[in-house]
Amino acid sequence: MSEPTIVAEITTEPLDGGQLSARLCTLEDGAVVVFEGRVRDSNAGRRVARLRYEAYAEMAERVLAEIASEAAERYAVGAVGAAHRTGSLELGEASVIVAVVAPHREAAYEASRYVIEAIKQRLPIWKEEHYADGTSAWLGEQPAEGKAP
Repeated sequence: MSEPTIVAEITTEPLDGGQLSARLCTLEDGAVVVFEGRVRDSNAGRRVARLRYEAYAEMAERVLAEIASEAAERYAVGAVGAAHRTGSLELGEASVIVAVVAPHREAAYEASRYVIEAIKQRLPIWKEEHYADGTSAWLGEQPAEGKAP
């Protein structure tokens, strides 16, 4: 197998798993796994109206590329792509996409799971939930003043 292709993007633009996976596929690949994390209408018993994500994009892309490279190496897949949105997202919009292509499905599934779990643990992105009652709250650690765009 040749050197794996890695795509890591932090963007304000809408995400499309089909477009990302199409950029990665080759004729060597028999498996394509795409995971899309979407904005849902509730969390911890509260009605969610929308989300806002903030990040220092340069740093976040670097971490995202590290995570994707780790997955490609660990599971011997042909390509790993990961993209995360920033800005304000409405219900149903994709906030994160992971696409993995590989000769076989088992490696593609395992690599995809590795990437999304590592994103949740390590990616320096901050999430603010805006609720139907007009209130909002940061989940996890808040961005430091002046650190996030």
